[in-house]
Amino acid sequence: MNRNGRPSRKQLEHLGGALRRICEQTALTREMVANHFDLQRSDRVGFDFIFSRGGTCTAGELSKGTGLTTGSTTALIDRLEKGGYVAREPDQNDRRRQIVRIRQQVFAHCEALYEPIRAEMFALWSSYSVEDLEFVAEFIARSAQVHAECHERIKTRAAHVPKRGHDVLAKTRCERPPILDL
Repeated sequence: MNRNGRPSRKQLEHLGGALRRICEQTALTREMVANHFDLQRSDRVGFDFIFSRGGTCTAGELSKGTGLTTGSTTALIDRLEKGGYVAREPDQNDRRRQIVRIRQQVFAHCEALYEPIRAEMFALWSSYSVEDLEFVAEFIARSAQVHAECHERIKTRAAHVPKRGHDVLAKTRCERPPILDL
């Protein structure tokens, strides 16, 4: 995979900064769309997950994708359904499962909000070669996978590390936090 030698720390930090900026911009856009639909922050995560799956997913997929318990997922779906954003449908292949679907009118409105970004991003991406895009897509997919794996390890470790409140952090601000071996 390495094309021309090892990157410098400065190059890696520059890349990390660029990735953070696109993540921040994406989060700002998602927040703007959530505000447009008058969704609370917690409901936005679920709505966005369903939207990113083409407007349809199972309750189990929603639970796994958002990290919510089954009870919290049910409450989330209840709120989205009550607000008129989604509908529950029985799964034709498995009557024990429910399909959660963004209502067509809401989905179309959401698509219209995202269309200018999509069009400009597609125009930008079209300026790259097929080989470049394949490389970038693999880089992003592998980075996302490593990040997800690190997230799980951090979540497991966080359960065993005492939480520090603001007052404790203020008293120990000169101490360096321990470096976690990920």
